[in-house]
Amino acid sequence: MARKLPPLNGLRAFEAAARHLSFTRAAEELHVTQAAVSHQVKSLEDYLGIKLFRRFNRSLLLTDEGQSFLPGLTKAFDLLDDSTRRLARKEAGGALTVSVLPSFAARWLVARLGRFRRAHPEVDLRIDPNAGLADFAHGDVDIGIRYGKGKYPGLRSDRLMAEDIFPVCSPTLLEGEHPLRHPEDLAHHTLLHDDGHGDWRTWLLANEVENVDPLRGTVFTDSSVLIEAAKRGQGVALARSVLAGDELEAGALVRPFGKQSVPAEYAYYIVCPEDTAELPKIRAFREWLLKEARGREGGIGN
Repeated sequence: MARKLPPLNGLRAFEAAARHLSFTRAAEELHVTQAAVSHQVKSLEDYLGIKLFRRFNRSLLLTDEGQSFLPGLTKAFDLLDDSTRRLARKEAGGALTVSVLPSFAARWLVARLGRFRRAHPEVDLRIDPNAGLADFAHGDVDIGIRYGKGKYPGLRSDRLMAEDIFPVCSPTLLEGEHPLRHPEDLAHHTLLHDDGHGDWRTWLLANEVENVDPLRGTVFTDSSVLIEAAKRGQGVALARSVLAGDELEAGALVRPFGKQSVPAEYAYYIVCPEDTAELPKIRAFREWLLKEARGREGGIGN
């Protein structure tokens, strides 16, 4: 059943005037004129068909009906004010749901989250490792990190960072019967692929390596597992600098051929709906991510 409510402006004017027993002070609170308050109260009385105030030359008193009406109305406005404040606090802080590629979460984001928590203890994070595109319209995701060309219709897209692609392996493969010294030495080792063979083909062509078949080897559909296989000496992976950076810095992986790399076709982007992009918790996380990415420019894994 539809609610049949009196005019809201009249209710607000009456409630304020009844608390202060003054049209003047009610007008100051509501940022309107005294005449406007008087008119809104009169309209409410006409709507209800009862008198709410006894008006005197220099004073204002509630009628019995006005006294009966005031407590419930004040409670209703207090509840509305409390709900609004709680919603504002939730938008400003509270839980922030981040949709992120599992490999990026495992190899880059998680290691840095402590710095965000220290800078923004008011924001609780919920990390959702997910390779699918976030449904901002119907899901509970606030912000996402995606790998692509930055074209996401209807969303704000901020370029987080680009990366290079280059071979990495366990330090153990630099020794042994077929030590890795030159790209041609790859012919004696297993190639590890990241969900396809295109990157190896591109790298070998760019470095004029002709004796290595880019189609052979093991394919992994998850970049994090690919890096783990390379760390364990199972072959040579063509890794992306963002995902392999921390392992390279720690010495768990090495670049057997120095600085020979090719730029990746795609980059990482921060995405979120335009209409929520400037909410404090979303803006704080986006700005923190961009700061972390700028710090990375000083060296791999920073």
